[in-house]
Amino acid sequence: MLLAFAAPALGSGPSGLPLAVSGPPQATSQVVAALDEQAPGTFDVTMHATADEAKQAILDREAIGGIAVGPRGVTIQTAAGAGAAYTQLLTGIGSGLEESGQQVTHEELAPTTKDDPSTIGVATLGMPLVFGGMATAAILLLVFKGSFGSRLLGAGSIAVLGGLVAAAVLQLGFGAFDASYWQVALAIAFGIFAISSTVLGLGTLLGTPGIGLGAVTMLFVANPLSGLANGPQWLPSPWGEVGQYLPIGAAGSLIRSVAFFGGGGGTHPALVLGAWVLAGVALGLIGVARSPRTAGDA
Repeated sequence: MLLAFAAPALGSGPSGLPLAVSGPPQATSQVVAALDEQAPGTFDVTMHATADEAKQAILDREAIGGIAVGPRGVTIQTAAGAGAAYTQLLTGIGSGLEESGQQVTHEELAPTTKDDPSTIGVATLGMPLVFGGMATAAILLLVFKGSFGSRLLGAGSIAVLGGLVAAAVLQLGFGAFDASYWQVALAIAFGIFAISSTVLGLGTLLGTPGIGLGAVTMLFVANPLSGLANGPQWLPSPWGEVGQYLPIGAAGSLIRSVAFFGGGGGTHPALVLGAWVLAGVALGLIGVARSPRTAGDA
């Protein structure tokens, strides 16, 4: 447990962060040189012809922020919804450019709320997602004696209820989001259902050991690699990327996309969650096929 949670946290930090730099080649080359001198190895720079192209890359969550060079100076493009650490880092870069004589302005592209400027609400969703999905699957497997189909329907219903409650607590109660309540609730519900359906499938196939396998996978692998606090880019490579193919990391990215980016960059995590749901259904159907005489699995 200590290794699973401590290793990603202690190895995290600003390294190879995707940054969108735009403007005339001569000017941007000077900015890149300054970045290499001021923060070597911190950024993985992608060049764009215009500030609008860089802005779109940020809104699509392909970059954590940007530096746009124009005739009136340098614009630091931040996206607080991606994670507070990135905004702080880019603000520091802007201060350094100002000290070197540059005219610097700041543009926030994915603002957070005044009640939760550091997106703590998203960061706290890890355990609710894990235990919401795990508890649902365990209760349905150990207590409810219906068929696999009815258990799956029950898991979906509880996930929707959990999404509605969690979104209400975070958005309506604490002001963590300023987006469509229903979309945020659906994104949270999708994450819970991806976990519960996977564990439900494992439990149907393997019995009680399947529940344990699901618990270990979600709690000790998916959760510490999720990047909920600051996104996958903040985790050491390649673990941040690996975490995005697991339910909690994908759910966190989908929730951020819906809550702060108008859905931008949400397609990939939605597909990942859908794949986990399908995998859980497939495992469950295999389990039912292998135990046709078990009434609960009929």
